[in-house]
Amino acid sequence: MKRKQYTNTILMVEPVNFNYNPQTAVNNYFQQEANDEADAIQQEALTEFRTMVSTLRSKGIQVLTIQDTPIPHTPDSIFPNNWISFHEDGTVVLYPMYAENRRQERREEEVLSFLEEKGFNITDVLDFTTAEEEEIFLEGTGSIILDRENDIAYAAISQRTDEELFIEFCEELEYTPVIFTANQTVNGERLPIYHTNVMMCIADQYAIICLSTIDDKKERKNVVENLKDYGKEIIAISEEQMHQFAGNMLQVGGMGQSYLVMSQTAYDSLTEDQKSAIEKYNPILPVKIDTIEKLGGGSARCMMAEVFLPKI
Repeated sequence: MKRKQYTNTILMVEPVNFNYNPQTAVNNYFQQEANDEADAIQQEALTEFRTMVSTLRSKGIQVLTIQDTPIPHTPDSIFPNNWISFHEDGTVVLYPMYAENRRQERREEEVLSFLEEKGFNITDVLDFTTAEEEEIFLEGTGSIILDRENDIAYAAISQRTDEELFIEFCEELEYTPVIFTANQTVNGERLPIYHTNVMMCIADQYAIICLSTIDDKKERKNVVENLKDYGKEIIAISEEQMHQFAGNMLQVGGMGQSYLVMSQTAYDSLTEDQKSAIEKYNPILPVKIDTIEKLGGGSARCMMAEVFLPKI
């Protein structure tokens, strides 16, 4: 069965205590520390979250939401795509997380029963979380970018994306791995980008990618050849645009068509030519999530866990 590249159903987690997470800031160079009081930050994030949900639903995108719990305190619960993914054959995958306080976001029993109540069929749970005991991590569709229709999986290796575990994921779910290293300049030093999905997005007919982050020419050539071989138009973004979250986008299905969801920050960073290149294929749907981006170091794509599960 040929897999679909995008779905019209996504799961989102409504925050109760969103804030800057020092445990993730160790190697997420997109995060910025907070100045406001915790209550004000949470209120801003909640408003941004709810506005985004309303915007998506207005286009016919099915958004399923669950609410975070106050205890344990999980400041990054708004980014569920890092700990769980849902696949067309009924498989659910659970992932090992780098930050200890992020591991507490996993509420798989609650999430799975919620989805079953909504009529989704779960046939298997693939659990990689024991890898945390060996300090091995693979953070879901933050680490892994899937070309689902062509059975190709891309990953930029980092502290949060282990090469061997990525290959194991590919073997289990029958994807061909494309492995590379992506770096960003931090205080004059080239350091690994924490998640592949901040520098790369794959849609059904195109790919948005910051090629300049792939310093190794052979690796860059391999990535480009794979994208072109499978018919993707490459829309290149700069490292400066990547820092405005222009790589952190997701194609989702709406009423009769697909949309590319991105933050307003990402949208504002794009040139008119880049916008036109995307809009040849689908409309752009920008959402304003400034507080979430600045403190969380993640953007629109990170907030959406795609639900590809079959219906019962």
